[in-house]
Amino acid sequence: MTQHTYAVTAEWTGNTGTGSSGYRAYERSVSARVEGKPELALSADRPFRGDPTRWNPEDLLLSSLSTCHMLSYLHACVTGGIVVLSYVDAAEGAMVTEGNGGRFAEVVLRPRVVVASADMIDAAVAAHEPAHEWCFIANSVNFPVRVQPQVTAAE
Repeated sequence: MTQHTYAVTAEWTGNTGTGSSGYRAYERSVSARVEGKPELALSADRPFRGDPTRWNPEDLLLSSLSTCHMLSYLHACVTGGIVVLSYVDAAEGAMVTEGNGGRFAEVVLRPRVVVASADMIDAAVAAHEPAHEWCFIANSVNFPVRVQPQVTAAE
C-alpha cells in the first residue's frame, strides 16, 4: 500500500465587516490554494446564499468524479490498444437536503467517446468497467456513481 497526501489552504474571504454576526451578514466567499496551482474562487451554491459565478463544493465533487473516471478510462484504453479521439462527459449529480444537512444521492456520468475505428467500439464500452473500478474518487464516496457511456467510431 502506498499513501499519497494532498494539501489545500481554504480561506474564508467573505467577512463584510461584522464577521458571522448573522446569517445574512457575511458572504460565502472562499479562496482555495494549492502550491504551484492557480487559486480557485469558491462559494456556496446559490440556494445556500452563495455566489453563482464561483465554483461550489458540489461542482468540485462532480468534476472530481467525472475527471477521475475520464483519466482512468484513458489509461484503460491505452493498455487495451483502444485509440480514443475525443471524450466529453455530461455528468449530473443529485443532492438531497434534510434539515441543515444533506448528501449526494447519486451521480451519473454520461461520457460520449469517439474511437478511431468501429472494431474498437465493444472494447471501448467495456473499458469503462475497469476505469470505474480504478477511479480513486468513486471508490471514496458513499453513494452510487453510475456510468452510461456512448461510444462511436470516427467517420
